[in-house]
Amino acid sequence: MEKNPRYRLETVEKQTLQNWYYLMSLGRKLDERAPNYLKQALGWSYHAPYAGHDGIQLAIGQVFDKETDHLFPYYRDMLTAISAGLTPEEIILNGISKATDVASGGRHMSNHFAKPEWNIHNVSSCTGNHTQHAVGVARAIKKYGAKGVAISSQGESSTSEGYVYEAINGASNEKLPVIFVFQDNRYGISVPKRDQTANTYAADNFRGFKNLRIIHCDGKNVFASMNAMIEAKRHAMEKQEPVIVHASVVRIHSHSNSDKHELYRDDNERHCAKASDPFERYRIQLVKSGTFTEDELNAIDEQAQKEMMAAHRKAMTAPDPDPASVFNFVMPEPYVSVKYPDGLHNLNEGKKLKLIQALNDTLKAEFRANPDTFIWGQDVANKEKGGIFNVTKGMQQEFGSVRVFNGPIAEDYIMGTADGMSRYNEKIRIVVEGAEFADYFWPAMEQYLEVSHEYWRTNGAFAPNVTIRLASGGYIGGGLYHSQTIEGALASIPGVRIVYPSSADDAAGLLRTSMRSKGPTLFLEPKALYNDPSAESFVPDDFEVPFGVARIRRQGSDLSIITYGNTTPMCLEVAERIEKESGKSIEVVDIRSLIPLDKDAILKSVKKTNKVLVVHEDKVFGGFGGEIASMIAEEAFQYLDAPVKRVGSLFTPVGFNRILEKAILPNADKIYLAVSDLLNY
Repeated sequence: MEKNPRYRLETVEKQTLQNWYYLMSLGRKLDERAPNYLKQALGWSYHAPYAGHDGIQLAIGQVFDKETDHLFPYYRDMLTAISAGLTPEEIILNGISKATDVASGGRHMSNHFAKPEWNIHNVSSCTGNHTQHAVGVARAIKKYGAKGVAISSQGESSTSEGYVYEAINGASNEKLPVIFVFQDNRYGISVPKRDQTANTYAADNFRGFKNLRIIHCDGKNVFASMNAMIEAKRHAMEKQEPVIVHASVVRIHSHSNSDKHELYRDDNERHCAKASDPFERYRIQLVKSGTFTEDELNAIDEQAQKEMMAAHRKAMTAPDPDPASVFNFVMPEPYVSVKYPDGLHNLNEGKKLKLIQALNDTLKAEFRANPDTFIWGQDVANKEKGGIFNVTKGMQQEFGSVRVFNGPIAEDYIMGTADGMSRYNEKIRIVVEGAEFADYFWPAMEQYLEVSHEYWRTNGAFAPNVTIRLASGGYIGGGLYHSQTIEGALASIPGVRIVYPSSADDAAGLLRTSMRSKGPTLFLEPKALYNDPSAESFVPDDFEVPFGVARIRRQGSDLSIITYGNTTPMCLEVAERIEKESGKSIEVVDIRSLIPLDKDAILKSVKKTNKVLVVHEDKVFGGFGGEIASMIAEEAFQYLDAPVKRVGSLFTPVGFNRILEKAILPNADKIYLAVSDLLNY
């Protein structure tokens, strides 16, 4: 606890003490009533009681300013939410998952309280991952020179997660105004703290971090908690650096309604926890000090009970979610091109560029057009260098280190803080180089999953405006972690657009559309084509390619090849060869956009040629081509004169030796054999 605290019982006005008591009483009544809804099969199927955390949760909510701050509560933060201003009705609507729940409209788990219009953010069930989002918001607060702090709240056990370390390391390195509150009740469900960390206090695990202040407080004590949070906010704002508030609390009840703490806590421990009840202690203080009488506090309790019951009656008449709404808010509406509705242009229009130069030019053009555009990642901003492949070359020199900067080698942090920073302002557009090679993106998958469902989870209230660039694919002799392509695995996750261009003009057009659109886009760059002449093309300065619009690279009538990315030039080469040798006409459809997919263009081509080969660099087994083949079999079977055939990588990792790489990856010879087999079927 801080020396010379600002708040003591005798220094606080009676009206404030009364208000605190009312909030605590109201919170307890809701906390104790929540399990009854489950027993009556009315909802609240997940409830994590907060009793024992009262002091610190009251303080978090009281310190939070909805006009300037951003709050990321965790699933046990019911009193935090009430203290911050949520009404009993809003709490109950969330608990019983009604359509009018302001947090998610019944889409997210109960006990995940939020109010987006007040900057009380909807966090996921992945414990502690919102620390990254809080750091991202704090970065925006600092970069825009704004007033306020980000507040992230969690239990002590979730601090064992790697992304929490990344968040605190990044916040201390960037000196960001963020408060990390650890509510330490000594248990992670049934796992005692001794199994989590060697330190008595989880906050002490971060003592070696520079630019980080750690404040310990008794989270059961209202005044100690208020003093700690006020000092933390003052320090974070004045020093522009992070603070950890470690609040020692107790958990009076089980972890949740699916847990039985009697199985791992003995009678004495449970009795001691109950005897430490912060609410009862606060009540005793108020009476013994002569500030309030028992009758006065009983009257406040009665008023809280009445308000809760009135909220209950209103909530019970609220509408349930409509099953027909499940497809709402899966993905935001994209930017729509007026000039290039089909993503096509005069082939001699513009400058002839290599694919890498088209990306660089487009990034710079969009940064000039929108001053609220930012980019970071590993190695993207170092003197004359711009990423391992120099895609971002010259950007920091032109746009400065506020907008173009390096991230640590922590892919989760790169993604998580992009999610967070985009919450600050809807005008913000963020491009991240999610990893230097697509193969290294896997540590960021937890945060990728976050951005994928946040628009849906928040019922359309928030969509991360993030373009995730990844240098993808092989044909460079890179081997493991440098030659894989990952779209097949990621395409199964709804909520993110996935594009994979194969020419300079499409790369420029899709990148521009991605950066102008609302919501997340995975932008896969075929690195083997960065400087390949086969990917060069003329690129208009303002070119735009819509999502979900395929491009017919070559007209044909005897067989359709459906492809994208690195294999597109190979397919065109094979089509030319086949026509010269046999006179057969091969149509090449470059889908460009995997999600959304131009199903109409694919089916139209299949109906035209009656034979189809699906070609991609990814593995055949589990690859995206399986979805295309299945769609064709379901919706165009009667038009087929041969089975749908696929060409892709073997079901092995990609080897380093060029001999192994050639054996594993698809190439023009393998595509030629498959086309020949189909034509002769």
